[in-house]
Amino acid sequence: MRYTISLAVTSLLASGAYAEVPVVVTDIPPVHSLVAQVMGDLGTPELLLAPGADEHSFQLRPSQAAALNAAGVVFWIGPELTPWLERALEGVPETVGQVALLDAEGTVTRAFAKEEDHGEGHEAETGGEDSHGHAEEASHEAEAGHGDVAHDAEAHGDEAHGDEAHDAEAHGEEAHGDETHDGGAHDADAHGDEAHDAETDTHEEHADEHAHGLIDPHAWLSPTNATVWVGVIAAELSRLDPDNAATYAANAAAAADRIAAADATARATLAPVADKPFVVFHDAYGYFTESYGLTVAGALSDGDAAAPGAARLTAMQQMIAAGSALCVFPEVQHDPALLAQISEGSAARTGGELDPVGASFEPGPGMYAALITGMAETIAACLNES
Repeated sequence: MRYTISLAVTSLLASGAYAEVPVVVTDIPPVHSLVAQVMGDLGTPELLLAPGADEHSFQLRPSQAAALNAAGVVFWIGPELTPWLERALEGVPETVGQVALLDAEGTVTRAFAKEEDHGEGHEAETGGEDSHGHAEEASHEAEAGHGDVAHDAEAHGDEAHGDEAHDAEAHGEEAHGDETHDGGAHDADAHGDEAHDAETDTHEEHADEHAHGLIDPHAWLSPTNATVWVGVIAAELSRLDPDNAATYAANAAAAADRIAAADATARATLAPVADKPFVVFHDAYGYFTESYGLTVAGALSDGDAAAPGAARLTAMQQMIAAGSALCVFPEVQHDPALLAQISEGSAARTGGELDPVGASFEPGPGMYAALITGMAETIAACLNES
């Protein structure tokens, strides 16, 4: 986890001096839903990502920036998904706690699939802050010579997000001071130039990892991870607000039960179609498909910032024409034209739009279960008719 809490404040919090339920801020709807379930009637977390907004490139409103500065804790996936929030958090007071759930102990992460693997994930279990070191190398090389659709290494990294871009410098000399990162505390005052150099190297390595898309950040699509996270959320809120620790623990247990029920429903829905291959818009569903043993024939785009090259489009079109995919699934907030183009004239059916981040769902405690069961229903509906 990433924290920016001073020793003095930590001491006060540990002694129970935090007199009120903390102000809580979250990044995306699934995280907001999990936190809302743990908080229950004690409070309502703020959701930063506006409906229909791009989770990778977002501009905070002044009121949201103020909420960040006033927060007791921010729960977010991590910079792998929302680099704009990483930059914003660099400027908040040190009293604001930061919990990057992708780094939480017990979280299971995967690398973005290699193109030749057709969506089969490469799973790597994290050990907390050390999670990024376990990811399998899965950088996607640019397809040269395809004009406007060609993309280079920068397209997988920060420059893909336009004005919201951040570069390796944000992880280097202007990094997070004495933040604990990748399992090592960096304190230039204590360790001098050697520590600063080590910090710079670590953050440059982290920036390079972002650029090449090693870690698939869509980890909330694994109900197993969601169950781990409600426990992490409850533990952090209990630390900040010990008077309500029993309530947070009880709410987390109830949330875990709801996640288990949604998981069981999705499993039953998808079991009859597990061996039926399909194509998705982009490689964001590995956690979900691995959880339910689904057969992904391919993804049109490698990752969140990757535009498919001409060679990939041709290969996908040939694969679908050969009958290797029974359904193709467009995605909310993305133009379905390319999917329609590569599946035109084939026997593949076009399924309903998938929504991995829950942009079309009503935010709130029930959103997470609805996301998991709704995605299962959408996939099964098309495959059952194929």
